Amino acid sequence: MSSPSGQKPALKTAGSGQSRFQVTEVTELGPGSAGGEESKGRFSVVKFLDSGGIGTDASDVAQNGDTVRSTGSHRSSASGHTNISDTHSNTYYMRTFGHNTIDAVPNIDFYRQTEAPLGDKLIRPTLSELHDELDKEPLDEDGFPIGEESTLAEEAAAKEGTKEQTKGGTIKFGWVKGVLVRCMLNIWGVMLFIRMSWIVGQAGIGLTCVIILMATVVTTITGLSTSAIATNGFVRGGGAYYLISRSLGPEFGGSIGLIFAFANAVAVAMYVVGFAETVVEMLNDVDALMTDELNDVRIVGTLTVILLLGISVAGMEWEAKAQIVLLVILLAAIFNYFIGTVITMESKEPKGFFGYKAAIMMENMGPDFRDGETFFSMFAIFFPAATGILAGANISGDLTDPQSAIPKGTLLAILITGITYVAVTVSTGSCILRDATGDHNDTSSVSDLNCTDAACTLGYDFSICKEGGCKFGLMNDFQVMSLVSGFGPLITAGIFSATLSSALASLVSAPKVFQALCKDNIYPGLHVFAKGYGKNNEPLRGYVLTFCIGLAFILIAELNVIAPIISNFFLASYALINFSVFHASLANSPGWRPSFKYFNKWVSLAGAVLCCAVMFVVNWWAALMTNIIVLALYVYVSYKKPDVNWGSSTQALIYNHALTHCLLLTGVEDHVKNFRPQCLVMTGYPNARPALLHLVNAFTKNVGLMVCGHVRTVSRRPNFKEMSLDHARYQRWLLKNHIKAFYTPVFAEDLRHGAQYLLQATGLGRLKPNTLVMGFKNNWSDGEMKDVEMYINIIHDAFDLQHGVVIIRLQEGLDISHIQDPGTVLCRAVFFICPGTLIQHTHSSQSSLTFLKTKRSAKPLSLTDQRLLEASQQFKKKQCKGTVDVWWLFDDGGLALLIPYLLTEKKKWKDCKIRLFIGGKINRIDHDRRAMAALLSKFRIDFSAIYVLGDINTKPKKHNVLSFEEMIEPYKLKEDDMEQEAAERLKAEEPWRISDNELELYRAKTNRQIRLNELLKEHSNSAKLIVMSMPLARKGTVSSALYMCWLETLSKDLPPILLVRGNHQSVLTFYS
Repeated sequence: MSSPSGQKPALKTAGSGQSRFQVTEVTELGPGSAGGEESKGRFSVVKFLDSGGIGTDASDVAQNGDTVRSTGSHRSSASGHTNISDTHSNTYYMRTFGHNTIDAVPNIDFYRQTEAPLGDKLIRPTLSELHDELDKEPLDEDGFPIGEESTLAEEAAAKEGTKEQTKGGTIKFGWVKGVLVRCMLNIWGVMLFIRMSWIVGQAGIGLTCVIILMATVVTTITGLSTSAIATNGFVRGGGAYYLISRSLGPEFGGSIGLIFAFANAVAVAMYVVGFAETVVEMLNDVDALMTDELNDVRIVGTLTVILLLGISVAGMEWEAKAQIVLLVILLAAIFNYFIGTVITMESKEPKGFFGYKAAIMMENMGPDFRDGETFFSMFAIFFPAATGILAGANISGDLTDPQSAIPKGTLLAILITGITYVAVTVSTGSCILRDATGDHNDTSSVSDLNCTDAACTLGYDFSICKEGGCKFGLMNDFQVMSLVSGFGPLITAGIFSATLSSALASLVSAPKVFQALCKDNIYPGLHVFAKGYGKNNEPLRGYVLTFCIGLAFILIAELNVIAPIISNFFLASYALINFSVFHASLANSPGWRPSFKYFNKWVSLAGAVLCCAVMFVVNWWAALMTNIIVLALYVYVSYKKPDVNWGSSTQALIYNHALTHCLLLTGVEDHVKNFRPQCLVMTGYPNARPALLHLVNAFTKNVGLMVCGHVRTVSRRPNFKEMSLDHARYQRWLLKNHIKAFYTPVFAEDLRHGAQYLLQATGLGRLKPNTLVMGFKNNWSDGEMKDVEMYINIIHDAFDLQHGVVIIRLQEGLDISHIQDPGTVLCRAVFFICPGTLIQHTHSSQSSLTFLKTKRSAKPLSLTDQRLLEASQQFKKKQCKGTVDVWWLFDDGGLALLIPYLLTEKKKWKDCKIRLFIGGKINRIDHDRRAMAALLSKFRIDFSAIYVLGDINTKPKKHNVLSFEEMIEPYKLKEDDMEQEAAERLKAEEPWRISDNELELYRAKTNRQIRLNELLKEHSNSAKLIVMSMPLARKGTVSSALYMCWLETLSKDLPPILLVRGNHQSVLTFYS
């Protein structure tokens, strides 16, 4: 029995009988056996079956927990060893290691992201399948362990892989036809024939070679960087976009991908217009214009781009054939030129061509800048000719082996074209004069003693050209290469070939890059262009879009302004490719292992800087415009946060920085000026107590650490896999809700042990919680007192570990998990309350509005639950004008004052003013107020008022005292009503009970809590939030029941209140 394609190895447990393995027999075929390919890389599927499932006797299968063998016979070898032979295949299992075990041997198909070549997606056995008990993990109907899901990325990759492999017959190119030819055609542009000679005339042979060398250095470094990225794993289609996005992440990749595709689309128009202008010049020479020059350029350009579109749409095979034809023409034109340089003709001498002459070479060696031109202006004109090195990488999806083809083809193309440009520079500078009249009568005598230039020594006098007006020579004739060549029309054909090949390459590159960008759904509105057609997944919609963009710019025919921007778009891509290699090397990620080793991170960084410098040299305003566009797109993609994870070097570098800074922090002693509240918040599931989460997030966001602790009590075996899945889901939930916190669940026997684990182990180095935040146990009197004992002991544990403690109480309560199931509601929710109905507004990708399912979905919400739900959302919204009342009765180091300060600094709380309440003597109220005002001024904390309470120690009202007595009555020990031994035994069994001695000892403290509650109701009943110094209870002396009664009495029937007690280490200072 074999597993269906795409499923995991099934491990099922039968309902009855002894569980056992059944193994698919594996046939080891010889070299000549048919089906050898079929069996290659196959994974044997192992299942559990009951003993009576298929009539297999117990002796048929032997098992030792992870090794199985099918029915076989024992054979003794000559050496006396016993080998086990499979009776079905007559193959020794000792020779086929890995086929007789559940554990799988290393296999490339386990590491693929998409389907395996034969259509079987092979998944190695999970750790649980090998390690867990046999009856531990049931499977669902799809063969996956329950609770384990494949990610969206995995599903999309598998779907894409299946789609690609079912098409069959795809056309793939090798490194010559796919990369080398395309790069050479793109680099050998029209510049080679109509501008190179003019640049030599302006800059001279020496500086022109320097210009070529500089451009080649930039492109070579970029080629090396491209090779490094391309050989660091499998490369899909998308060219520069794919390389940058997978290295630096979607932000850079998405911004560059869009402008790179647009640049290629507009480049189609540039090259086509260059071709059309040459054609129109020829028509004008024979007086055959159709209308006027401008409209003729538009007509010829439109017809040309339609023809190129037809070639592209016909398929990559036709496009490749067209490129080969154009390359042949281009090579013929280049060879034609070089042949012409050695064929001297007397008729060409008046036009400045004399063949290779040392005098001409020496005269043209230095620069002769005219008309305001400079070295950098010459460089700016030449550099676009050196671009085009990504022409091969842009069709990476159509290459047989991109990892091998891109480095070889790109670097060899740079070398060949660089040598060609230098050869043309030297030959034109050695053969042709800068100026010539074209008149045979402008001769001079060689014996003339005043001969100072090469023309004079060669018998010509072109001195009249100094006054201007000459039409021949390097400086005056753009078509001088046609003059030099052996057959002039072939140079024109070369110009046509150069323009059309570049246009065709751009017309193919733009849709391919754009399709890859749209597939990744970086810009959701453009996903329609991701669809491919035919066996090669051709982006026909992208072709049409590129055609429309190119045609629009052809019809505008104003390319002089847009051309510099296009060059800068390409340079920005080169800069980011170089930076990608530097960034990946700097991040030092183990996943950065390019098989191409000839690169250096500092050289790549220098290449990135050079590209940026060249951008401004070519055109400063275009460079500025390019940077603004890239930045705008980067900000947009960063804001949208596409749901992709490509393991970019940005992630690796963030990890490096975080680790480095954590270690640096560890070596620095804490200082009071740098104190931050780092809170361990006992939320349970993060969305179970929204009010607790939002309030703590309000004063820790961008200030301190927040960890959502969740203690999961277990009576049986803990399900660690479920906890791991929950951890990932709830961390995503926090991120989607813009709550800067970590979710940390633990398994423990009870709440106290779990809290101890969290208090001791949570955090890293200095990034450890220093404050425990809990919700008040509102229902403490209804439950068992052992839970109260545990709750109070958690507070004691926190103080023992030198943590501050904050207890938050809302009268309605905090926990809404009985209304909604925290295990299923995992989306960003804003709640709207209607009578009897609860609606959840969802921001998930699945739907925009759904009804929230409750555990009692058939019943409407009670009034109490509606109030609870309203209260749970109160800290999420902006607080209207009001006060935050701080009752700073005891000096705990300043935490009770720091928290409200941080809270009121936030946007949602900025309309709330701090009012401070302190204790004091009636005869010193003014003095105490001034002293506190001076202290707050030194702390630089704004306040609206200070109230000194001189009547805190006044006796509380009698009915409040009686209410307290009624509250504690059930928890008294009542030792006077029993014998001492019985009382001691009861106290040992129930340590939470309140003894009469204890009650009398702490009578004054009890009365203080009752009195403080009266004062709170009197002064702070309308406050938005109360922050109160939490009373302390001496461990081992004050029973947990009495302490709980103090907290209950102090905080009951009040607005939201925070009971705060720091660890009595200063958290505020007035020193600089």
